[in-house]
Amino acid sequence: MNNQSEVREFLRTRRDRITPARAGLPTSTGHRRVPGLRREEVALLAGISVDYYARMERGNLTGVSDEIVHALARALQLDDAETQHLQDLTRAAKPAPATTRRPKRTSDQTVRPTLQRFLDAITGTPTWVRNRRMDYIAGNALARELLSPLLTDPSNEANNARFVFLNPAARLYYPEWERGADDIVATLRTYATQNPLDKGLTDLIGELVTRSDAFRHRWSAHNVRFHRTGIKRIHHPDVGDLEFAYEAMELPDTPGWTMFGFTTEPGSPSEERVKLLGSLAATNTSQDSS
Repeated sequence: MNNQSEVREFLRTRRDRITPARAGLPTSTGHRRVPGLRREEVALLAGISVDYYARMERGNLTGVSDEIVHALARALQLDDAETQHLQDLTRAAKPAPATTRRPKRTSDQTVRPTLQRFLDAITGTPTWVRNRRMDYIAGNALARELLSPLLTDPSNEANNARFVFLNPAARLYYPEWERGADDIVATLRTYATQNPLDKGLTDLIGELVTRSDAFRHRWSAHNVRFHRTGIKRIHHPDVGDLEFAYEAMELPDTPGWTMFGFTTEPGSPSEERVKLLGSLAATNTSQDSS
C-alpha cells in the first residue's frame, strides 16, 4: 500500500460521510458540490488552516503532530479504530532513523507446546489462535471441529479471508456473510497499515483484490475496524445454527497473534449444539489417534 494514496483516500472518504448538519455547521439551501464536508469546513472544525489540511488530504502527513491528528479525528468524528489508523499512517510518513535495524524475522507458524497445552485444556469453549493474515495457527479440539469447513478444504489454505471471499461454502457457513466480510476487510486494512513490510499480508490482499469483486469493492471503501468482541453466527454443517459471543485477546509474546474464545448463552440451543459438537470432536480425535 502506498502511504500517500492511503492517506488521501482515507481522509477523503471520511470527509464525504460527514454532513454539515452532523458536524453542527449551518446548512445552506444552495447546491453543494461534495456529498459531505468541504475541505475548508474540516479545517475550521479542526482549528487548522485550509492550506494545511489540503496538504494533508493530498497525502502529506510529514511533520503532523499528535495534537493535529486528534483535532482532525474530532472534526471527522473518527472512532477509536479510525483514529488509530490515522496515527499509524502518520507514523508511517515519518522517515525511519538511519540506525534502525529490522528485527530478525522468525516463523509465525511455530506454536509453543505450552500454548497448545493451554488450548487443549479448554474443553467447553472453541478457542483458537490466528495471525494478522487470518491464518488459523492452533486451536483446541472443539475449535477444529467448529472450523472444519475452513480447515478441511485445502483450497482455503486454513485462511479465513480466503475462505470468505473465494469459497462459496462461506456464505452458508456464515449466515451474516456481508457483515463478516466487511469486518475482515476493515481488519486487514488496519493490520496492513500497521505492518507495511509484511509481505505475506500484502500478497494476500493483492490476491483477494485480484480474484474477488466483493473484496475489491470493500477495500476501496477504506474502512478500518478493531476485532475485539462481538456476536458471531455460524451455520455448522453437522449441528446447525450456532450463536456465540466472542472475545479476542492478543498474545504479546507473539506479535500479530490473536486468540479467540467463543462462548454460548447458558441454557440456549447453541449451548446444546456445542455439546454435540464436542462429542463429534472427541470421536474424530479418537479416530485420528487410533
